[in-house]
Amino acid sequence: MDAIPDTAGATRAEATGQDSACPGMPDSTRADLIIRNLGFCGHYLHFHGGGRSGREPILCLLHCMGGQMSQQALGARFELKPGSLSEILAKIEASGLIERTRDPHDRRQLFVHLTKEGEREALQALKAREAFRSKAFSNLTDEEQETLLVLLGKVRNRWEELNA
Repeated sequence: MDAIPDTAGATRAEATGQDSACPGMPDSTRADLIIRNLGFCGHYLHFHGGGRSGREPILCLLHCMGGQMSQQALGARFELKPGSLSEILAKIEASGLIERTRDPHDRRQLFVHLTKEGEREALQALKAREAFRSKAFSNLTDEEQETLLVLLGKVRNRWEELNA
């Protein structure tokens, strides 16, 4: 797993990986630097922390739900359109990690089940996620982690307001 850069005590250039947002332009604004670092964190989490939707998160959720869920419930959980979810599930099914079956009482409803191989992969992914989570914030004190949690909550709430 890639190392998470430690920017504590870093200069502005070190924290951002460059001296300014655009060559020949003045240094970035504080908001630009925050967004750049959040963007890195988002990218890192997506590719190294399990992502938000897709193969690994779906397998992990199915495992946590006893190995089976309705396709509709999966779509709602990951906020995916039915067509997008169906495409993802078809690829996972082709890999032999899940099976989809129709509900005998309502033929319109599909259930998604983990196969034995899917269960093995889900357990590996859950172990990797736990290992990442146990180290991801180990460079912060408990107090710093609480402060970060509050600040990120405030940012999220504001962004949700802006998106409304």
